[in-house]
Amino acid sequence: MLVLLAAFAVVPLLLPFLVKRLGARAFYVAALLPAAAFVQAAIATPVVLDGDIPFEAYDWIPSLGISLSMRMDTLGWLMALVVSGVGALVMIYCRWYFRGKDEGLGQFSAVLLAFAGAMYGLVLTDDLVVLVMFWEVTSILSYLLIGYYHRRGASRRAALQALLVTTLGGLVMLIGVVLLVVDTGTSSISAILALAPTGPIVDAALVMLLVGALSKSAIFPFHFWLPGAMAAPTPVSAYLHAAAMVKAGIYLIARLAPVFAFAPSWRPIVLALGIFTMLLGGLQALRETDLKRILAFGTVSQLGFLTVVLGYGTQEAALAGLALLLGHALFKSCLFLVVGVIDRQLSTRDIRELSGVARQAPVLTVVSTIAIASMAGIIPTLGFVAKESALTAFVEEALHGETWGLVALIGVSLGSVLTAAYGARFLWGAFGTKKDDEGRAIDRTEWPDPPIGFLASPVVLSLLTLAGGFGAPLLDRVLQPYAQTAAPASPGLPEPESTPYLALWHGLEPALFISLGTLVVGVFVFWITRRATPATARRVLPFTAVDVYNAVLRFIARASVFTTSLTQRGSLPVYVGMIFLVFVVAEGTVLLSSPVWQAQLDAWHTPAQLAVAPVMIAAGVLAVNARKRYSGVVLVSVTGLGMVVLFATSGAPDLALTQILVETVTLIAFALVLRRIPARMGDHNASVWPLARAVLAIGAGATMALVAIVATGARQVRPISDSFPMLAYEIGHGRNVVNVALVDLRGWDTMGELSVLVLAATGVASLVFVTHRSDTLSKLTTRLPRLTKRGRGALVETAEGVRARTDDTSNRPQAWLFAGQRVRPENRSIILEVVVRVLFHTIIVVSLYLLFAGHNLPGGGFAGGLVAGMALVMRYVAGGRYELGAAAPADPGRLLGVGMALAVGCAIVPLLFGAAPLTSTFWEFEIPVLGHVEFVTSTIFDVGVYLVVIGLVLDVLRSLGAEVDRQTQELRAQGASAR
Repeated sequence: MLVLLAAFAVVPLLLPFLVKRLGARAFYVAALLPAAAFVQAAIATPVVLDGDIPFEAYDWIPSLGISLSMRMDTLGWLMALVVSGVGALVMIYCRWYFRGKDEGLGQFSAVLLAFAGAMYGLVLTDDLVVLVMFWEVTSILSYLLIGYYHRRGASRRAALQALLVTTLGGLVMLIGVVLLVVDTGTSSISAILALAPTGPIVDAALVMLLVGALSKSAIFPFHFWLPGAMAAPTPVSAYLHAAAMVKAGIYLIARLAPVFAFAPSWRPIVLALGIFTMLLGGLQALRETDLKRILAFGTVSQLGFLTVVLGYGTQEAALAGLALLLGHALFKSCLFLVVGVIDRQLSTRDIRELSGVARQAPVLTVVSTIAIASMAGIIPTLGFVAKESALTAFVEEALHGETWGLVALIGVSLGSVLTAAYGARFLWGAFGTKKDDEGRAIDRTEWPDPPIGFLASPVVLSLLTLAGGFGAPLLDRVLQPYAQTAAPASPGLPEPESTPYLALWHGLEPALFISLGTLVVGVFVFWITRRATPATARRVLPFTAVDVYNAVLRFIARASVFTTSLTQRGSLPVYVGMIFLVFVVAEGTVLLSSPVWQAQLDAWHTPAQLAVAPVMIAAGVLAVNARKRYSGVVLVSVTGLGMVVLFATSGAPDLALTQILVETVTLIAFALVLRRIPARMGDHNASVWPLARAVLAIGAGATMALVAIVATGARQVRPISDSFPMLAYEIGHGRNVVNVALVDLRGWDTMGELSVLVLAATGVASLVFVTHRSDTLSKLTTRLPRLTKRGRGALVETAEGVRARTDDTSNRPQAWLFAGQRVRPENRSIILEVVVRVLFHTIIVVSLYLLFAGHNLPGGGFAGGLVAGMALVMRYVAGGRYELGAAAPADPGRLLGVGMALAVGCAIVPLLFGAAPLTSTFWEFEIPVLGHVEFVTSTIFDVGVYLVVIGLVLDVLRSLGAEVDRQTQELRAQGASAR
C-alpha cells in the first residue's frame, strides 16, 4: 500500500511528458496505476474477510507520533475499491472524452491521477493527522480540476467557491483533530476508536469533525458548492463529485459512527442536516433543465441519504449504508459519464433541446435506465437492496419507540419520493420524445453514434450496479465485519432477534411496501412537475445559499476596503509613528507593572565602545537635523558602520562582516530610490508636529533601552546559547557557531527569513513594474562572441549590442565593459569601468570562498551572497542597466525560487529517511593534494541562502535601478517629442 501511495506521488509527474507524445491516449497509461491499486485491494479480500487486517506503517515524524500508516479494514477496503476502480474507468473514459483536445491536458491528467492517489491515501491511512493532510490535498487538487476551463469566469468562481468552503470546513476539522489527539494521547484512528473516549472535549471535537465532513460532502448549509462545481469537465464530476471527493466526508462519518453515533451532539446534527439536505436537493433537482445540474442536485440529495443511514449508528443501518455507498458510487458516476457522452455528441445538456434520443441510442438508454433504477431503488439493482435494508432498519427502530428512527424513516421516505421523481425527469429529459404546447411531437434530435470505447466505462458501471443486486449475499458477507463494529440497536432498545443481512428478497415486509409507495408517488410528482423550469417554479425563499455565500464575500471585501481606508491613509510617518506608539505603550505598560527590576550595568565592555558610541550618537543627532535626503541616509549609515566596529571588537567577526555588507547594499538601495525623490526634505510635504515626533522618538529609544536592560538582567538559568559551540561542532560538524546555527541548529528561523526576503523582492518588483514582471534585461544584450585574440576579434559596443570587432569597426573605441558606451557621456567613468572589469571576477571568487568557508571560518551563504551582490552593483553603477543584463542574464525570480527550493529540500529530504526536518549529515574522505575533506549537507542549505540573497540584490537593482532608468528614459523621450 505504501509503495502504491508513493507511485501515486511520482507517476503524475511523468504524465505531462506522455501527453505530449501520446495525446489523450496517455490516459490509458494513467489508468494502469489505479487499476493496480484495485487489483491489490481485490487480492486482499480473503485476508480482510478473515479479520487479518493488512497494516503497513512508516515512522514519519516520530517526535510527534505521526506515521504514514495504511490500514485496510472492511471500510477502507471498500473505499479503496471504489476510489481505484471508478478512477481507472474514468481515466479510460477520459481518453475518448478529450480526444482531439490537447490544451492543458498534461496538467489535467497529472492532477486527476494525483487526486486519485490522495483519495487512496485518505481512505486507508490510520493516522488522523495524516488524514487531515490528505483531506486538504484533495481540496487543492479539486480546485485545479474544477477550474480546468480557466478562461471561463464561471469555472474560476466555482473552483474558488469549492476551495473556500471545503478548506474552511477542513480548518475547523483540524481543530477537532487536535482536541481529540490531545485528549486521547494518540493520532491513530484505530486506537482512538478502541478507546471510545467521552466527555465535553470529545463532544466539541466531534462537532468540529462533523463540520469538516459535512462541508466536504456538500451537506446543508455547505451544499451549494457542489452544483457550482459542475463547471468542471464531466469526468471530474463523475469521479470527484460522485465516487471520490464527496465521499470523503461520508467516509469520515462512517468511520466514526460505530463508536460516537450516540454522543449527545451526533444524531441531532447528522440526521437533521442529512434529511433536510436530501429533501432540499431533491426539490431543486426537479427545477433544473440541465442534465448535469439535475444529477448535481440529485447527488446532494443522495449524500444527505448516505449521511442519515451511515450516521445512524446501528448494525443494520451500517450494513445498508455501506451497500448504499457502493451503489451510489456506481450508478451516479455512470450517469455523469452518460451525460458526458450526450454533451460530447450533441454539444448540449438542456433537456428542452433533446427529444427522441432513446431509439437512436438504445445502449445508452438501457445503461441510464439501469442506473436510474438503482438510484430510485428498483429491484433487482444494488440500490434496491440498500434502500430496502435502510428502510427496514428505521422501521424497526421506529416500532420500538425510537424518535430518531421515526424521524429518519419519514425523512428518507419523502426523500425517496423525490429521488424517483428526478430520476424519471432525467430519463425523460435525456431520452424521451417531447411534445410542444399543442401536443405535437417535437422533431427528434439527430444522434451521431459515439465510439464503442466511449461507452465502455458507463456500460461496465451499470452492469456492476445490476450485478450488485444479484450478488447481495456475497456482498453481505464482505460488509458484515464493518456492521458488527456498530451497536445492535439504539440505547434503551432491545437487540434484534436476528442478525441483519443483505438480500435481493426479504419477503413481503413493511419496507418493501414503503419502497413501492415512494416509487408510485415519485412518478406522480414527476408527471406534474415535468415541465417545471427555474423561470416558472416559485422558490420557497427569495434567496439561495449561493446568494448568501456571495453576500458574505461582498461583506468581507467591503469591510476590508473600509478598514484599509481607515488605517492606510498614505502617510508613511503616520504608519511608523503608530508602530512606535504601540511599542512604547505596550512595552512601557509591562515595564511599569513589573514589581522588581533586576539590572546589572557596566560602563563599557571594551575601550572601543568609548570611542564609537559618541560618533554614533553624533551621527544620529545630525541625521535628524539633516535637510538633504542623501546626507541623512549617509549619516544613518554611519551609525550602522559604528555597529560594525562594536561587533568586530566584541569577538563577532561574522556579524561585523554581514553588517558592513548590509549597510553598503542598503546605502546603494537608498541612493537608487533617492533619484526619484526631491533632494531636499520638505519640498513637497513638510515635517509636521516636530515636538510630538521628538517625544515619541525619545520614548521609543528609552523603552528599547529599558527592555534590553531588564531582559538581560532577568535571566534565571543558563542560556541555551552557551551550548552552541559544542552543538555546532558535534551536530553541525562546523566551527563557525554563527553559520552553523543559521543553517542547522536554527534552520527553521533562517527558512522563515528567506521567505521574507523572497516576499520583499517580489514586493519591490511589484511596486516598480507596472504591467509585467518578466526579466527583459538579458535580452538587451546580443549573444557575446568568444574572445580569441586581441585586435580583430576584440569586443566592441554598437547600437545593436555587443559584437566582435571587424574591419568596419576597427576605428571605434574598445569598451572595457560590455555596455559601457550605452552610458551617457557625462555619467561615464573610464576609471570605474577599468576597476570593475579587473575586480569583478575576483569578487565573485571571494563570494564563493565565503560561501564554502563559512562553515568553519567567518562567512557563509548570506555574506557570500551579499559580496556577489556587490559585484553586480559595481557592474550596474559602471555600465548601467545594459551592463547589468550582460553580467546577470538570469531571471532573479528563478534564483529566488531555486534558492528557496534548495532550503525547503534540505528540510524535506531527511523526512524520507525517517529523520527530523533539516537534519544534516556529512561525508569525509581523502583527496590527493587537497588532503582530508569534509562535506556537510547543510552546505546545500547555505547555497540556497546564497542564491536567494543574490536574487534579492539583483531584483532590487533590476527594479529600483534598471526599470527606473527605463521609465526615466521614456519620460525624457516623451518630453523631447512634446517639445
